Amino acid sequence: MEKIRDVFEQQVAMSDHDWEIFSSYLLQTNYAKQETILNLGAVENYLSFIATGIIRYYIPGEEQELTFGFSFKNEFASAYDSFLTRMPSTYTLEALGPVELWRISYDDLQKVYQESAVGNIIGRYAAEGLFLKKSKRELSLLQESAEERYLKIFKERPELIRSIPLKYIASYIGITPQALSRIRKRIS
Repeated sequence: MEKIRDVFEQQVAMSDHDWEIFSSYLLQTNYAKQETILNLGAVENYLSFIATGIIRYYIPGEEQELTFGFSFKNEFASAYDSFLTRMPSTYTLEALGPVELWRISYDDLQKVYQESAVGNIIGRYAAEGLFLKKSKRELSLLQESAEERYLKIFKERPELIRSIPLKYIASYIGITPQALSRIRKRIS
């Protein structure tokens, strides 16, 4: 749990009192490999901080799944649109391997906002991180070729290539596994 405080304190200094308020609401949850964290159609009730592991965001499909995001250790994870609107999620969150989360519920986060000025900063930090990740992906899909997206991932997030099945990476960059195989063969 102290790692969470370290990450937050990179953004804002926290008094022991503020940390006690915030941390008193955190719940530790563990998930096994390929366990669903949030089902399609469920309302997201938690903002989670990943202590260990990788989470995949995807839209289930009868013929194929569409992977559109990943969250890693020391990042926030949530079906944040569902979390904010209190409406059912249009996608699923899945643990790609063993995942340890520290979570705060929607209701408890509202209490933290009221009880601590730092709580608002933490909430903003989480929201900004999730927004920037989404925005970066959208721009990448609009401005870069599949090969450029793959090379960028390889450069910026090498743990993706080592830790995530290639079929999910292919889906994430918007191509078939066969097309990814051709790209990998061409650049090697």
